[in-house]
Amino acid sequence: MTGRPPVVPVQGTTRLYAVLGDPVAQVQAPALMNPVFVELGIDALVVPVHARPHHLETVVRGLQRVENLDGMFVTVPHKAAVRGLADRCGPAVAIAGSANVLRREADGSWLAENFDGSGFVTGLVGAGLDPRGSRAALVGAGGAGSAIAAALLAAGVDRLSLYDTDTAKLTALAARLDGHWPGRVHTLSGPRLRDADLAVNATPLGLRADDPLPFPLQDLAPGCAVADIIMKPRETRLLREAAARGHRIHHGIHMLEGQLNSYRAFFDLR
Repeated sequence: MTGRPPVVPVQGTTRLYAVLGDPVAQVQAPALMNPVFVELGIDALVVPVHARPHHLETVVRGLQRVENLDGMFVTVPHKAAVRGLADRCGPAVAIAGSANVLRREADGSWLAENFDGSGFVTGLVGAGLDPRGSRAALVGAGGAGSAIAAALLAAGVDRLSLYDTDTAKLTALAARLDGHWPGRVHTLSGPRLRDADLAVNATPLGLRADDPLPFPLQDLAPGCAVADIIMKPRETRLLREAAARGHRIHHGIHMLEGQLNSYRAFFDLR
């Protein structure tokens, strides 16, 4: 036994799935999904595709015309933009305003859905951090952050405080959420996450070693748990410094792992 992951044989019959992002060095979907294909005996492969924002439509439209490509996983910074490149959108996309998967339908059209939020909550619950009845604060109103915000409210948080440096994006998200969960969403004028039971970083800050913290840790209550959605590096500066202060931490990979069953059902992998 070498401990190496199973090798996916590539042949003329192999079905393809793409992971779209900018950058893509940090993506974990191939490492999560390719072993599933091997386990299920499915002749398919997930590969990363580096797409710059100004090339996104060209890349997606090209991939949609690849006859042996069945789906796409979408990561930063394309989750909001890619929804406009699908023919239909699922209910989570309508609320969050973003998508993280696209599926080719039998008629050749493309359906977009978003499992970031449900995956994040599944990961929290699995780690013993059920958000029901808690006060949550989230920084980052982008594609993943929007989906997580909706899922936290659906999971029963009493109060959700939101902050983003883009005030227009923040205001639009708060308005969408308030339409479904009135009175439970509050916007912040700065990243001061006081009185929260759960503080979530849903920004890209932490992908690089020299990134600043997304929010100051000294404002957090002693019992506040700190979650990051960044998957690589696993130990972001935020999580390291939060742990050093005695906070319980929650790693980004749990959000992806929490989506695995949703991916299997969405793509009918069995």
